[in-house]
Amino acid sequence: METPIIKWALLIGIPLLCLVLYKIILRVFFGLVIVPEDRIGLVTKKFVLFGKQELPAGRIVATQGEAGFQAPTLAPGVYFWKWIWQYEINFQPFTVIPTGKIGLVLAKDGMELETGRILARKVDCDTFQDAPGFLLNGGRKGRQTAIIPPGSYRINTLLFEIEIHDMTTIPDNAVGIVTTLEGRPLEEGQIAGKHIEGHNKFQDVDTFLSNNGYKGLQEQVILAGSYFLNPWFTKVEMVRMTEIPIGYVGVVISFVGEEGVDLSGVEFKHGNIVSKTQKGVWAEALGPGKYPVNSHIMKVELVPTTNLVLNWASARSEAHQLDKNLSTITVRSKDGFTFNLDVAQIIHIPTTEAPKVIARFGNMSNLVTQVLEPTIGNYFRNSAQDAEVIDFLKSRKERQESAREHIGHVLDQYNVFGVDTLIGDIVPPESLMKTLTDRKIAEEQKVTYDTQKMAQETRQALEKETAIAEIQKEIVKADQGVLIAERIADASVKKATGDANSVRIQATADSERLKLLASGEAEKTRLMAKADAEKIEWLAKAEAERISLTGNAEAEKILAIGKSSAESYKLAVEGMGGDNFTQLKIMEAIGTQHIRIMPEILINGGGDGNGSMNGLLGLQLLEQLRRKSGGNQPDHGSNN
Repeated sequence: METPIIKWALLIGIPLLCLVLYKIILRVFFGLVIVPEDRIGLVTKKFVLFGKQELPAGRIVATQGEAGFQAPTLAPGVYFWKWIWQYEINFQPFTVIPTGKIGLVLAKDGMELETGRILARKVDCDTFQDAPGFLLNGGRKGRQTAIIPPGSYRINTLLFEIEIHDMTTIPDNAVGIVTTLEGRPLEEGQIAGKHIEGHNKFQDVDTFLSNNGYKGLQEQVILAGSYFLNPWFTKVEMVRMTEIPIGYVGVVISFVGEEGVDLSGVEFKHGNIVSKTQKGVWAEALGPGKYPVNSHIMKVELVPTTNLVLNWASARSEAHQLDKNLSTITVRSKDGFTFNLDVAQIIHIPTTEAPKVIARFGNMSNLVTQVLEPTIGNYFRNSAQDAEVIDFLKSRKERQESAREHIGHVLDQYNVFGVDTLIGDIVPPESLMKTLTDRKIAEEQKVTYDTQKMAQETRQALEKETAIAEIQKEIVKADQGVLIAERIADASVKKATGDANSVRIQATADSERLKLLASGEAEKTRLMAKADAEKIEWLAKAEAERISLTGNAEAEKILAIGKSSAESYKLAVEGMGGDNFTQLKIMEAIGTQHIRIMPEILINGGGDGNGSMNGLLGLQLLEQLRRKSGGNQPDHGSNN
């Protein structure tokens, strides 16, 4: 029983086998060839049944049906009678040239190149897609002048070898300087090929060569852009455009062109100044801007048209660097001293004179080294030899003015305007400067002393006049004092008279006042005496009555207290006994009066039982005797 796999293999394999057998039958019996739409067929013929069998000598590609590589190719399509035993068909992709690229063509067959040529000229061959046309129209072997631009092509690679190469691109602000590798030789005395028309910026090589273009460096340049340039024909060097900054002009020195007529005039004998495009220094300078100058055949010298400052000083140079090799000028004076000068020279070159300056000197650096440096240096050296150092220092302003006139006159001969000459720092010898300094100090000291002397004399005169003024002031003061004293005396007399009158009037008034006061006081005294007498009398009566009443009351009080005390003592004696009551009272007296129990003087009362009581009584008696004799305090420090 058949399995599904075998069944499907039979269903697919049988039709494919039939198709292969069918193609083999068609290919063998009918010579059928099918070229795909993205391929071309390269044909090789193995043998020839009838006609010429071999290729001509030196040929490798057949154009007349000879055996070998065939020039015609098979385009996409169906072909018969290409039997497998007679033809070999190889399918090949189209030749594609990408965007930004070009195809360089090397022909493997064709006529031999002419002697002296390195590139084969272009023939009509449909951009190398018509191989038979190339060979039949005289195409030559080797590198071709024509190129293949970007695109797809049916190229017979049995005849043509294609090399892909970049397009030539010139960036902005750049110039392409072209050197050609094919053309006729340059004329004698020329360094670059003359301008040729019609070759489309060297992209049409055949037109350039047919118009007698020259081999080698070309005058014509190509500007920014992309070009289909054949690198087997041209070499391009890219350089920056020539820029003329503001404040400058560019004087063009051309090494190519026709010999022109000198425009500088009879008086100018230092070079030819010619019209634009001619060989020599152009009379018309280039203004500020950018120019596509071929630097291999032209030279542009920048000339400043603004005031230019040059410094003869150590370690100081301007931005233009034309004075970088200039240094301080060393001179020798008449009296044999050597010293240094710093000098600055300001010059101006008018635009119309710039070509003459370049024609004479070649560049600005030569102007400085050949004219300015020796002229200014020699002037100041000669000027210093005619004067002593001191005189030179003192006459600096005059010498600067003289230098400006002299140097300006010299520069006029070189088409340069001398604006000004400035003398900077002057460095005389140190020993001389010390001498001058000492002398100057001495002179200044003398002036100082003279000034001080005059000041002293002035001061003395001032003091004299001051003293006279002071005496005069005292005299005036004395005169004024006398006058004032007289006035004071007069005033005192008048014041005394006034005071006497015042005293007299005051005394009279006081007398009257005292009289009135005495009368009033006497009356007051009388009335007060009377009142006092009455008051005393009343007070005496009141006091007598008070004393009487108080005495009566006190007597009654004492009587009552005495009676009460007597009654109390009587009852106490009766109750306690006479001796006990006495001892009680003694103890109360000791406690209330702080009486010492042990006296300073011990009084012994004998051997009976009342000895202590007798001692105390003796002590009280001794105290009363001391008080009578005038002693206020007992002498506690005595033991007698």
